[in-house]
Amino acid sequence: MKQTKARFAGFAAACFFSFAVVHAAEPLPALAAKSENVTVSGFSSGAFMAAQFHVAHSARVRGAGILAGGPYYCAGGSVLKALSSCISPNFFTPPPKPDKLRAEAEKQAAAGHIDPLEGLRGSRVWLFSGGRDGMVKSAVVDAARAFYLQWLPESSVAYERLPDAGHAMIVPSAKIACGLTGPPYINHCGDFDAPGRLLAHLLGELRPKAQAANGELLAFDQSGFARREAGMNDTAYVYIPAACRVGGCRIHVAFHGCRQNVATAGETWAHQSGYNEWAETNRLLVLYPQTSNARDANGCWDWWGYTGSAYHTRDAPQIEAVWKMIERLTEKL
Repeated sequence: MKQTKARFAGFAAACFFSFAVVHAAEPLPALAAKSENVTVSGFSSGAFMAAQFHVAHSARVRGAGILAGGPYYCAGGSVLKALSSCISPNFFTPPPKPDKLRAEAEKQAAAGHIDPLEGLRGSRVWLFSGGRDGMVKSAVVDAARAFYLQWLPESSVAYERLPDAGHAMIVPSAKIACGLTGPPYINHCGDFDAPGRLLAHLLGELRPKAQAANGELLAFDQSGFARREAGMNDTAYVYIPAACRVGGCRIHVAFHGCRQNVATAGETWAHQSGYNEWAETNRLLVLYPQTSNARDANGCWDWWGYTGSAYHTRDAPQIEAVWKMIERLTEKL
């Protein structure tokens, strides 16, 4: 137990970088974005959330990027399982079996709490694991792959591994060496560009990324989208290329990791995670929803049940809040 608690503390600490946010938030604007072909991705706890969100809304979420994270319902509503099977599994606490996770998804779909699972068949998934990741073992990412292959052909599920990478988002502009695990958990591994690779797999061929993200990173008031019990911060972010102000852009949601939220790390994730330069040239809005530290001290997304037993369904407070933001972005100008 002491070892699993230590691993979980390390998992949370591996998403930490702290400085203050000093501006007031505006309302989230209606931008007449496309309501179809929404995609999501996330790092670490955000990767677990991306998988949950994808399965819950598979009729309209057409792809998921999962970096250092595991499958839908991995923790099974248990923090002890989250601490072991879903972070650092071993012989005694192995990763969950895909057929058991499928049974839970089928149960929730039959009850109308998530979209029909047939929606997954048209999806695309991109997975990543670093060989030096001591926080989320590759076996957990392997389990996510096995879960998705129950619906998808292998060509739709890309799985990339970097033997020398630590627990981090991998972006060419980063300053941290590839194999390290430390703040801001955005590492440089040659020209490997995780956001570009995952977006290309999920969306299709992309235009070359911009040299600089010259659009607007808007801090907006998230409080009106979330129930009190959701554990969401009052402030969140959306990156808006100038071309998206006239409507018709696609939406991508990028979920941060534990202690990588605005309350702890300010704008680091929204500025440095590498999505905005690709969004700039590809008519893509990037939504950066934010947790608070009110329900979970580390600001992790709820992938084990701290907001309630329905945490992995459309009725979950966090999933519901993010979906409302997506709907707002699709409203007419």
